[in-house]
Amino acid sequence: MISPLSLQQTQLEESLDKILLSPTDPNAEVMEILGYKLVYVNGACPRNYRVYKAHSMIGVIFQHITYWSNGVDSLRYAEPVDAAVGLDEFLTVAGRLTATTKQLPTEEELLDKEFDALTSEEWERLKKYVPQVKDLVAA
Repeated sequence: MISPLSLQQTQLEESLDKILLSPTDPNAEVMEILGYKLVYVNGACPRNYRVYKAHSMIGVIFQHITYWSNGVDSLRYAEPVDAAVGLDEFLTVAGRLTATTKQLPTEEELLDKEFDALTSEEWERLKKYVPQVKDLVAA
């Protein structure tokens, strides 16, 4: 006897198999457009596609009845390539922003730098710095 629970679990496993198909899988529904591969995941309206650039997935775009969209902006695109490019450009800019917001060196790290290599801002930080002495060691 097949229980409703086992039937639901079988359906879930089958749907997960379809969702996780790679773009190289012969059973995957793949759309190739100008440097991107769109792999159909699920949905009727909107249809969900994973977007790959080279061999890396960069995000998801959605095909509505009259337009395409992505998850990072509120724009409506006429073509899937425009939605994919918009997603890619957003991620590129976001990556640049996070790369430029690196952590400042600690005061201890500044003390290890050569004096000539310090900037005026780093000198000001060091002037205000009071080291936390936990253990004193006689030299």
